Amino acid sequence: MNIGILTAGGDSPGLNAAIRAIGKSAIRTYDMQVIGFLDGFRGLMQNRMIRLNSAQLSGILTVGGTILGTSRDKPHKMDVGGTEMDMTGLMIENCLEHQLDVLVCLGGGGTQKNALRLHQQGFPVVTLPKTIDNDVWGTDATFGFDTALSIATEAIDRVHSTAHSHHRIMLVEVMGHNAGWLALGAGLAGGADVILIPEIPYDVQVIADAISVRRAAGSSFSIIAVSEGARSVETDLQMQGLREIVETAEGDTRKEAKAALSALDASLEGNTHRLADQLEELTGLEARVTILGHVQRGGIPSAVDRLLATRLGTAAVEFIAAGERGVMVATQGGHTVTVPLEEVAGKRQVVPPDHRWVKSARTLGVSFGQ
Repeated sequence: MNIGILTAGGDSPGLNAAIRAIGKSAIRTYDMQVIGFLDGFRGLMQNRMIRLNSAQLSGILTVGGTILGTSRDKPHKMDVGGTEMDMTGLMIENCLEHQLDVLVCLGGGGTQKNALRLHQQGFPVVTLPKTIDNDVWGTDATFGFDTALSIATEAIDRVHSTAHSHHRIMLVEVMGHNAGWLALGAGLAGGADVILIPEIPYDVQVIADAISVRRAAGSSFSIIAVSEGARSVETDLQMQGLREIVETAEGDTRKEAKAALSALDASLEGNTHRLADQLEELTGLEARVTILGHVQRGGIPSAVDRLLATRLGTAAVEFIAAGERGVMVATQGGHTVTVPLEEVAGKRQVVPPDHRWVKSARTLGVSFGQ
């Protein structure tokens, strides 16, 4: 049996651990041939590949990033010479040229959708859930999340001393796109006083009041963990209204609403700095912003991510050998299972308002800006 592997979307800690697990178990246990495609779906389209062997897979368990490279290109919307084209057919031809029996795609929500498109057009795929955002539907955890969580938590730990010394409000912006897992987990673990996530729209005045209450009680500083997708109640209502139009309207009205929604989403960039300015004005305290950015998904993967990636990678090969296709290999309740890609694609796992982490934070007196 011949299998292909590619990594797509943003890089994430644990990708090399997963590649190693898939490759070594496929070669050693099942005598399979393994091909790695370079730079995600673009490399598959361009037929750029390497044959993986045990020597190439050795020593990569602790290495960050991905030895195969990655890209955010989509099979059905590939930029070819400045023109957007559907290259799915060519990708399938390249898979058939190498006599592949299945293609294993490692990635987040976008990769699950792209892999499903390949599967629906006739080529067998299996996927693994990778992202620091932890927002892939159908799995309890994605590899990459634990490492990013540790990095974000350490950053919040470190700003405590300067916040205390200068009597400041310190805002730490973490990644997560439109899911608040990373900010919520790091804020809770790092002892943040305020946590702002996309799932719970905030009121700036409520945040300022919470800081003022702390100050009156003798605390001269406050730490705020902010998800990059966090938004105010007003912005959230605007987005909800535009989404309703996009879902129900047609023609130019739908196009205009879609463009407005995209612009509003883009306007969230720089939101943490605007929030800092507002809080300075409302509280009279200095506010400083630290944006962690891509440092959160670089470097050596944690032991938890290595274990998860290894478990899912070896299980993927077992499921492939058993004939499973068109599925994502996931972890649920401590068990490794397969979930049909039709159920995964297009969905996002966000933080439930009654999640146990949210409940714990509220019990501790953490404000969510409500």
